[in-house]
Amino acid sequence: MQEASNHLTETIHAAILLLQEISDEKASIKPQPNKWSYKEIIGHLIDSANNNIQKFIRTIENNGHHIPPYHQNEWVAIQNYNGREWNSILKLWFDMNEHIAHIMKTIPEASLNNELYIGDKGPFTLSFIVTDYTEHLKHHLKSILPDTSFLNSTFKMIY
Repeated sequence: MQEASNHLTETIHAAILLLQEISDEKASIKPQPNKWSYKEIIGHLIDSANNNIQKFIRTIENNGHHIPPYHQNEWVAIQNYNGREWNSILKLWFDMNEHIAHIMKTIPEASLNNELYIGDKGPFTLSFIVTDYTEHLKHHLKSILPDTSFLNSTFKMIY
């Protein structure tokens, strides 16, 4: 899982420098009433980090674990990310992802084929959830940083 951890670390370190150049005002703009602002996109990625930490740890602990689905629009609205300061949101996002990269490095190889269910979907292997995490993160970062080449590489774990 060292490679997955490295891929996540490289992605967030490159992205944070570009994200910090965006003003708080620009980060608050909703392109349409039903579309997320940059703050809300990063807020969603914070929620994703929270959910994935649970997925990683619980799946290592218990093969076949069931995790409730994540209601992303509700979570983003309830937490009012648009009401927070941009750099505070970025710091939380970055720190959580540094922690996830640390967790990725410590996942026992014997747990990679453990399975989990998310709501009524699955099973998914822990290996898939780990590799999909960074790809999901990059998918959303592309909506903020569309012309950034490092977001176009795809990581596929081979073990």
